[in-house]
Amino acid sequence: MGFKGRFALGLAWRMAVLLAILAAFAASLANPNLGAARIVAAALVFVAALGLWNFIQRTNLEVARFIEAIRFGDMSASFSRPAAGSGFDALGDALDSGIRALREERARMSDESRFYQAIVDDLPIALLLIDAEERVEPVGKTARRMFGALEGVRIADYAQFGEGFAQCLRSLQPGSRQLVTMALESGQTQRALLRAGAVHRLGGSHRVITVQPIQEALNAVEIATQSDLVRVLTHEIMNSMTPVTSLARTAADLMIEADKGGDETIADARAAVETLARRADGVMHFVQSYRQISRTPQVHRQVFVAASFADELRRLFQADWPASRIGFDLAVDPETMMIDADPDLLAQLLINLLRNGAEAAEGSAAEPGLGLRFEATRGGGATILVDDNGPGIPEARRAEVFLPFFTTKAKGTGVGLSLARQIVLAHDGTIGIEQSPLGGARFRIIL
Repeated sequence: MGFKGRFALGLAWRMAVLLAILAAFAASLANPNLGAARIVAAALVFVAALGLWNFIQRTNLEVARFIEAIRFGDMSASFSRPAAGSGFDALGDALDSGIRALREERARMSDESRFYQAIVDDLPIALLLIDAEERVEPVGKTARRMFGALEGVRIADYAQFGEGFAQCLRSLQPGSRQLVTMALESGQTQRALLRAGAVHRLGGSHRVITVQPIQEALNAVEIATQSDLVRVLTHEIMNSMTPVTSLARTAADLMIEADKGGDETIADARAAVETLARRADGVMHFVQSYRQISRTPQVHRQVFVAASFADELRRLFQADWPASRIGFDLAVDPETMMIDADPDLLAQLLINLLRNGAEAAEGSAAEPGLGLRFEATRGGGATILVDDNGPGIPEARRAEVFLPFFTTKAKGTGVGLSLARQIVLAHDGTIGIEQSPLGGARFRIIL
């Protein structure tokens, strides 16, 4: 028997009982001698009516309780009343089946939500969520790492990364993109590509701005282009100069044999050929010195103690530049900090920067001095500062000093700083120049 038949049968016999009791009550009213029977009949009428009312209302109350539980998110609620005997067990089974389906769907959606949240949280690109009132919310680990130290939630607060960056956050519309320059806490700049999209959240429209730093990629492309150019140039120059050098040396040897000291013309020709041979050898040596720029440094990372590494650098440097010749200030903060890098390449880089700084300071300062400082940064990184009290580097020329062939020294080759930059970029780090507190130049390396 279905739900409709069971409900009708239950309602019919309850109605029949109530009508029978009402008839008995009516009969007792007609006979004045049946006072006690009237009281009993009245009580039975009340009980039968109450039973009929409960029979009809019980399901309504259960449905109301069930819906209320769902409204408050209680997915553990159930409707079935196996022992109730009301005939509504089919409805209860259907509702319980529905709540089970909702629980399963809710669990599936929760799993998918956690999955997509994990993807967003681990994206290597920073996400900024901006609402209509210009409130900004960093989304994901990358965004929190990049902007977590910021005190403020408005676009105007992001002006500390550059007015152009804040203006781009304010004006960039969904579907567009823009390349901007960000000012970092270290004082250096970082080019970043910003893209905008639109999402709806809690009934409101939000813009999503992706912030993708591309300075490292640009640097890598620039270094690769420079390396390719240097490799092609050195190859072609050496191919052209090799026979010239060989012939010049052969000619010089022949002129030595021909010059017996009695002919002034032959002596002049000998001197000219020997000069040519020396200059050809010089050009070959010059070209060979640049071939190392075209080779990408191979990094063999390891974690080592910064303090002992710094002490070794100090001893190496002061072997050529003793304290009596130039002041040297060394600091490691904290003393227990560790560095994850290639110690050999890093030592080569820092010794080169220290020697450059020493030459600059000794050539201009009355009391030349250098500073070398290691600082631990969040996330296990390291910042290395190399300072001198030399003449410094003008801001307009700071971007040029890392280019191959560029040098300010009379006898410089322009290899050292270009190679230093390659070493830093091979570590996925950055290197920049700024004004030093000592008055000269400061090289800031971030690994």
